[in-house]
Amino acid sequence: MAQKILVVDDSPTELTLMSTPLREAGYFVVTAVDGEDAINKIVTENPDLVVLDVVMPKKNGFQVCREIRTRLGKEKLPVIMLTTKNEASDKFWGLKQGANEYMSKPFKGEELLAIVKRLL
Repeated sequence: MAQKILVVDDSPTELTLMSTPLREAGYFVVTAVDGEDAINKIVTENPDLVVLDVVMPKKNGFQVCREIRTRLGKEKLPVIMLTTKNEASDKFWGLKQGANEYMSKPFKGEELLAIVKRLL
């Protein structure tokens, strides 16, 4: 059975750019369009990995990541933050919230796949 990846971004274009290389590599991709949707899908879909944007409505990626690690009790669930926020302080904060990796947009599909393979 294919491993399930939750991709979270409020931009339909970015969702497609993030999901396509994963689908092509054989992963089963579930998407969410904001932070609350992401939390709900993590609970209902039980993904093997989460690719998470930071700048989103309702809850930002930092808040979602923190919730994954604390309230949801999923300390082991790999989280990749993939965002336009590319300052060193953003990366530091993202990793401090519990992200396993922090990538900046624009990104290469091969780069995302390499990190996904390493974390799964």
